[in-house]
Amino acid sequence: MLSLDLFGFRANWSPYYLVSLVLALGAYLLLVYKYYPRFKEGEKGKTGQTVYFTIGIVLLYAVKGSPLDLMGHITFYAHMIQMAVLYLVIPPILILGIPEWCWRSLLRNKFIKPGFLFISKPLIALILFNGFFSFYHIPLIFDVVKTDMWLHAVYTSVLFVFALGMWWPLINTLPEYQTLSGLKKVGYIFADGVLLTPACALIIFADSTMYASFSDPNAWAQALMLCVPASTLSGLDLSGPEMFSSLSLLEDQQLGGVLMKIIQEIVYGVVLAHIFFNWYRSEQKVDSDETPVYTQPRPAE
Repeated sequence: MLSLDLFGFRANWSPYYLVSLVLALGAYLLLVYKYYPRFKEGEKGKTGQTVYFTIGIVLLYAVKGSPLDLMGHITFYAHMIQMAVLYLVIPPILILGIPEWCWRSLLRNKFIKPGFLFISKPLIALILFNGFFSFYHIPLIFDVVKTDMWLHAVYTSVLFVFALGMWWPLINTLPEYQTLSGLKKVGYIFADGVLLTPACALIIFADSTMYASFSDPNAWAQALMLCVPASTLSGLDLSGPEMFSSLSLLEDQQLGGVLMKIIQEIVYGVVLAHIFFNWYRSEQKVDSDETPVYTQPRPAE
């Protein structure tokens, strides 16, 4: 099998993307620590928010700037790992990493607030995210998006915004934007898992390859151009993804569907456990607060 090194440093490690993420992290730290002085070190949640945001930035680079991004254009299973981390792991981490005052400031914007509140309504959020995710993996749509740089950038960016909207009712900590109670959040998670299952099932149980951008050499080479400079590709003699993987195209496709479903179940399971624990703890606190405290009367003197 061939090594990814033949594509060069730029294609494997995306230095320009790394610089943009470092600048984003630097802007975040300046905003929180220098230009918003009331958020000093030691305030409750401050350190945790910075850690969450930093983890989110690191994960963004791992899935979109590291060799995994290149592998996502070569093999379908790597693409599905990318999708799972990008839309199921990173959005809730970033939501938790952005300070509440920043969210409130953002949602006071008259251009942002109506749109974001609409896409984060629980039912709308479920339909938009799962619908666009499933729509993306229709073979005809997938092959068009995967081989067009601008269309790919726009579609994946919109899907990321919808992922933020989908996670918002579950993860956000702003009291005024709490639209779901404990048990409703449990139902929301179950519905989310059910809506994503058909797309995964079609991919897993397909008896033939579905995507030309991984099975057709010309379409595959065109998809590679999204992350490999054309000058580099022109000097390589490549026939297809089988040169980089021991899996057959069908096995690669099925593995991608399985990995997507496994990662989804793990993420949703962790969030579900967290929600259930917090709900149970709040119910116990309410019960203890409502329990009358009896004191033994003092004996008469």
